[in-house]
Amino acid sequence: MSRTPREIAELVRRMVEGTAGVEFADLFATDGVMEYPFFVPGFESTLEGQATIREFFKQRSDMRGMFDMHEVTAEVYQTDDPEVVITEIEHHGMSRVTNAPYRMTALAVIRVRDGKIVHYRDYMNPLSLAELTGRMPDLVAAVSGTGTGAAR
Repeated sequence: MSRTPREIAELVRRMVEGTAGVEFADLFATDGVMEYPFFVPGFESTLEGQATIREFFKQRSDMRGMFDMHEVTAEVYQTDDPEVVITEIEHHGMSRVTNAPYRMTALAVIRVRDGKIVHYRDYMNPLSLAELTGRMPDLVAAVSGTGTGAAR
């Protein structure tokens, strides 16, 4: 069954929410690309191929446990290109790291072909994410060039 870009956007929302059975990498074509245009030095900004995307998220699977998500919402905007949707995803709740409420918003430009993501551009704020996950020192080190490698 071939999914529409709007249906894929809903599956992405459900994945962020933690819905069982929704694996992000499974939504991608074998040669799909994931981009983080606002990522910082020391972090991978482009992931090429479903296997690479799967491994990237597997290595970061502990991040979900850092949040007690109360709600995940998504607004989906159709574009003039039938393969592309823009999705504004927001989640809020409590950060278990900072023990404080949080609100995180990201925009995604998602291109879907034959029911699979072929290109996903994720515009999230790396400063907010670093603060909420307690990784601000890693981010500062990466930006300042004082780090010893890729921050995780």
